[in-house]
Amino acid sequence: MTGVRTWLARFISVPDDIDLDLLALWAAHTHVALETYSTPRLVLDSTMPGSGKTTVLEHMQRLCYAPIQAASISSPALLARMLSKGIRTILIDEVDRSLDPKKPGVEDLIAILNSGYKRGATRPVLVPVKGGDWDVAEMSTYAPVAMAGNSPHLPDDTRSRSIRVLLMPDLYGVVESSDWEEIEPDARDHAEALANAMESAREFIRTVRPALPEGCVGRMKEKWNPLMRVAAAAGGTWPVVVTQLIERDIQEVEMEREEGLMKLPPQMVMLMDLYAAWPEDEHFVNANELVRRLIQRNPDYWDTASAYGRALTVQRLGRTLVQIKIRSSKNSRDQRGYARADFLKSWRQSGIIPRIEPVEPSGSGEASANTPVFEPVEPSQTVEPATARTICRVCSAPLLAPASRAAGICGKRNPEHDAERVAA
Repeated sequence: MTGVRTWLARFISVPDDIDLDLLALWAAHTHVALETYSTPRLVLDSTMPGSGKTTVLEHMQRLCYAPIQAASISSPALLARMLSKGIRTILIDEVDRSLDPKKPGVEDLIAILNSGYKRGATRPVLVPVKGGDWDVAEMSTYAPVAMAGNSPHLPDDTRSRSIRVLLMPDLYGVVESSDWEEIEPDARDHAEALANAMESAREFIRTVRPALPEGCVGRMKEKWNPLMRVAAAAGGTWPVVVTQLIERDIQEVEMEREEGLMKLPPQMVMLMDLYAAWPEDEHFVNANELVRRLIQRNPDYWDTASAYGRALTVQRLGRTLVQIKIRSSKNSRDQRGYARADFLKSWRQSGIIPRIEPVEPSGSGEASANTPVFEPVEPSQTVEPATARTICRVCSAPLLAPASRAAGICGKRNPEHDAERVAA
């Protein structure tokens, strides 16, 4: 696989050289996608034309398993029919146009691409039968997919299944031109060597379960686990490379959330804002006070200027929280409000706070029915150091990534945060 990475470095210009390792790993995993259970979508992104997206797809066409170039896909049924005889690697160019959310019918196609990243996904397709009738057949949609476009506006659920590689124009002639008339035989040799290596490692990849960095859970784990398993089979420094890629991805997701670039559900925004506005020593806060704090902390989201068009009310606070199984209660003074202990499980499961935090009593003096109970942590499990912070010491935003928690500063880029980083 090192040979493939060296080969790609000759022809592809990337701002971060580790993305060349990522491209080699992704190409390798397509040969064993049936063994890895899931397959991350590869997004080749650029801010301007002429950055080499089509060139990367041309190299993937030589290196990946059973590739098929698709300038566009006209319908979800066509995608399923393409895979009816076996898994293929689908390479889609110009997704900024072909998968434009404003394009009619594109929602169904995106749904197929989303579901097809995990093995077992199918789509019902009409097929002709004898006598001129039609029958319904369940056809697989599971396939590795690489998509290229200029800053494509992909939905958040598609982006969460994707690994992004940024490409930049080679203005100074650093990389070679991909003259396929000349380099085709060498490219085929690399492809054959890669296929043979993955075939030899197929059984190992099917059974290996390498450890992933802290914070790589849920969908993040689903998209990175295949590449880590390939890296484990390759050995050497490849697992370290994937660890670095995962940590970079976690940090970028955190920064997008902190900068408001990622569209979060209202429940998640409310949980994050409540945590930032709720001191640890306050065990119970009445509902009106929580509404006031939310509006004060995030007026663009909760006040009259919000997309909702009206300021947050106690009733809307209750309706939002009940969707995540958090209900109001009364304290000993018969005040209607919320116990901080009832939020701990949701904060923890959302990654807003570390997995372990002392359980607090509810405001009434009795344990809440929703208060989580935790078993002792096994020695093999990783517990965040007690010195790590959970909110930014500059702006009190929740810290989601391990690196930010260790530093105590979120990923926002402005003079106040930059000055704090320099001082640290």
